[in-house]
Amino acid sequence: AIAKDPRYVFVRGDINDRALVESLLRQHKPRAIVHFAAESHVDRSIYGPGDFVQTNIVGTFNLLEAARAYLGESTAAAREQFRFLHVSTDEVYGSLAADSPPATEAFPYAPSSPYSASKAAADHLVRAYCCTYGFPAIITNCSNNYGPRQFPEKLIPLVTLNALAGKPLPVYGDGLNIRDWLYVTDHCEALRVVLARGRIGETYNIGGNSEKTNLDVVKTICATLDELRPNPLIPHHSSPITHYSSLITFVKDRPGHDRRYALDASKIRDQLGWQPHARFESGIRETVAWYLAQGDWVAGIMSGEYRKWVEKQYGVRD
Repeated sequence: AIAKDPRYVFVRGDINDRALVESLLRQHKPRAIVHFAAESHVDRSIYGPGDFVQTNIVGTFNLLEAARAYLGESTAAAREQFRFLHVSTDEVYGSLAADSPPATEAFPYAPSSPYSASKAAADHLVRAYCCTYGFPAIITNCSNNYGPRQFPEKLIPLVTLNALAGKPLPVYGDGLNIRDWLYVTDHCEALRVVLARGRIGETYNIGGNSEKTNLDVVKTICATLDELRPNPLIPHHSSPITHYSSLITFVKDRPGHDRRYALDASKIRDQLGWQPHARFESGIRETVAWYLAQGDWVAGIMSGEYRKWVEKQYGVRD
């Protein structure tokens, strides 16, 4: 929808390509960098931690250095306006006990996976640049995102698409690991608010106020599919699936699987006036409905490389 908008430019590149990043900053003279670029899947970090170190730590360092050089060449007015918004994760705070209060921005870091450790390192780099160089950075830590267009390695699209294909719905361990779920448009709105009104050097938690066990999430998807696409005839199945929940399959837990994440998002609510709008029940319905309506998009995403990944990740977890 925005491909022909003159305000939009897409450049295919790598944040570790310092020369490219520096040339783009000089060319476009942005008033902000919103740093989403990251390897983000815990399971992938277990099998290939090097990619996470390279992108999440070294890549963040390169962006910081390129932006610092750009600001050094900018006018005082441009430096005053510029912001570097670093988008991070609730996983840096580590696993919470079931009866623990949600993590605040002052909560100590305790990452458990190569992914969360690499994001924690990136957070520390950004904060250090802010303190050492007066670099105009703000950090946000969000809970699990969900919504349309999410790559199907993540839980919600994986379960939705597996169910539609009549495949097993893999649930790690006992399925009682808890996550807080944040609808993607709520997250984007929060980032706009932080970019506009957040204070340099501050961290803001962005949560969805929707703590759910993984098993509850999977069952909710199944119930939604029962309603929106009931009794499907699946190839190679002898009879229609009457309840998608019959496909739920408990598989071997992943190493170091954190039991619970939860964020206290009162700071962004009280100081900047943001809170999530989407309830999980409506958000998950909209998400499932989107995947049902986007057969061509799904077919394009489900490539050979994706199938190899799923086989590698779940094939050994019987």
